[in-house]
Amino acid sequence: MSKSDTESTMPNIVPECFSNTDMGEIAAPIEEQAPKILLLYGSLRKRSFSRLAVEEAARILNALGAETRIFNPSGLPLPDDDVDAEHPKVQELRNLAMWCDGMVWSSPERHGAMTGIMKTQIDWIPLAVQAVRPTQGKTLAVMQVCGGSQSFNAVNQMRILGRWMRMVTIPNQSSVAKAWQEFDDNDRMKPSSYYDRIVDVMEELMKFTYLLKDKRDYFTDRYSERKETNEEFRKRIDQRSI
Repeated sequence: MSKSDTESTMPNIVPECFSNTDMGEIAAPIEEQAPKILLLYGSLRKRSFSRLAVEEAARILNALGAETRIFNPSGLPLPDDDVDAEHPKVQELRNLAMWCDGMVWSSPERHGAMTGIMKTQIDWIPLAVQAVRPTQGKTLAVMQVCGGSQSFNAVNQMRILGRWMRMVTIPNQSSVAKAWQEFDDNDRMKPSSYYDRIVDVMEELMKFTYLLKDKRDYFTDRYSERKETNEEFRKRIDQRSI
């Protein structure tokens, strides 16, 4: 559709800010540089099953060619607890959020929800830092471990948070029932359908991350934001002409 056609048929659209899908951008070559994946877990117990699940996920990701880092939330302060963002643990977490191309979140289900430890980590990651959005367009895989029968409350909550953080949460997910039965004395996960599902999730995360990691700017380029920028530019030009 030409600029004049757009103006005549859609008067609410600003034509210079409106663009068709660029198939060249979508089909651009994918760089084979290893995806960088940050893994977060939601329990500080000595034998934390959410941490053990993350460690298994990291091993799988490494075998698939990713570079992984696991954040230890021990010592991370509560948000709003008279602590600023210069706290070393907060800085460590935020730097890792900027570093990564995608994330894995793994939480126990406690009282039908993710843990406060999991939520605290997410709360310390800002939506924007000096006009840079640390999580926008990055991929996310969610997992939970259950003390009893299989449930999906924690992963459902984390999906909502992932969307709020403007992340691309992959369709697949993992929920491990009776997690205390699924790890051996060496803290390795036993062969099971639960283990196979974690492999499935990590494979899918790698595929989505490869597709998006070099094209995040294009996939998150929005008409409303281009329009806002255009209007601000026009205002500056108008002021100069006064």
